[in-house]
Amino acid sequence: MRTEEFIQIENKFGANNYKPLDVILSRGEGIWVWDIDGRKYLDCLSAYSAVNQGHCHPKIRQALLEQSEKLTLTSRAFRNDQLALFYKEVCDLTHSHKVLPMNSGAEAVETAIKTVRKWGYETKGVVENKAEIIVCDNNFHGRTLSIISFSSDENARQNFGPFTPGFRSIPFGDITELENAITKNTVAFMVEPIQGEAGVIIPPKGYLKKVREICTKNNVILILDEIQTGLGRTGKLLAEEHEGIQSDLTLIGKALSGGFYPVSAILSNEAVLGILNPGQHGSTFGGNPLACAVARKALQVLVEEKMIENSATMGDYFLSELEKIDSPLIKEFRGIGLMIAIELKKTSKVTARQLCEKLLNMGILCKETHSYTIRFAPPLVIKKDEIDFVVKKIKDALFF
Repeated sequence: MRTEEFIQIENKFGANNYKPLDVILSRGEGIWVWDIDGRKYLDCLSAYSAVNQGHCHPKIRQALLEQSEKLTLTSRAFRNDQLALFYKEVCDLTHSHKVLPMNSGAEAVETAIKTVRKWGYETKGVVENKAEIIVCDNNFHGRTLSIISFSSDENARQNFGPFTPGFRSIPFGDITELENAITKNTVAFMVEPIQGEAGVIIPPKGYLKKVREICTKNNVILILDEIQTGLGRTGKLLAEEHEGIQSDLTLIGKALSGGFYPVSAILSNEAVLGILNPGQHGSTFGGNPLACAVARKALQVLVEEKMIENSATMGDYFLSELEKIDSPLIKEFRGIGLMIAIELKKTSKVTARQLCEKLLNMGILCKETHSYTIRFAPPLVIKKDEIDFVVKKIKDALFF
């Protein structure tokens, strides 16, 4: 079948809730993917950081194959021989005390919301049904109904109401606004260490450290959504490490399985996760043996193959090379690790989508976020010469 035929079938039978670039991918290896006609592309999106370890990593694939031949699903009605090992290895790696496994990132966020509300009523003493969670403007935590209830993206909210109450949104990176927003009913502050969907927005230095102090002082649970920033993307295992802090609840997903299987997890301690009792939360697939085996291997290769260190080194190099580009279209380059953005000037009359389409034809896959920003987040196995290739293509594409 030709590309046009695939697109026609998608358009006819699929819901119109995405606007992908018109390329039909059929194979991937490392940082590279190929379309149905054999054309090769360097992937600078990594499935929104879900394939940090690179496409089809052979060791993760082997773990999936081996486990799939033994046992894939038990539900949590029974125990399995992978779950306990997954718990221990995740806790050892992240210095957590408790883990709650789920499937998607949005499920992890919903789990965190439920958990901190329960903690607020039973431990902090908040009046029933009055719990409030502070979030940030321009956040992205998923697309479930409760999550879009505190989104500032009107496109995500339009005609989906009524919305879930109990949230208050403040400007990202503003300590004073956080202090002023806290009340006796505040149970948590949920924030992305770096706002990804908003366009790789990096808070002021020291922001997270001050946030940690304020939350501790006011007996407020700090939830860090590291679903996109975690597992090496910013040059640290978790982005919170850049400021030497530890949240009360850390949410991870995406690269937790290296792109082979939906796996997410809530990392915390006994004081918070210990609030849940049997029957109060769960998932048929959460913590299944196939997911656990895949996640264990995905974490192992991330560490053993020094992908986190490579992210830090190559990220610095990538950003430094981009900053050498002199183009009247560019407003700003920004990033940390291999989480990088190019923001175009709104006066340039060139949109991020147009630039992504041009780069697609030059063998680079990336995706716009909003109208004037493009994210670059290649797999963490990228090398210096491959970054040089990307930078050259970006430089060429900027000349319309």
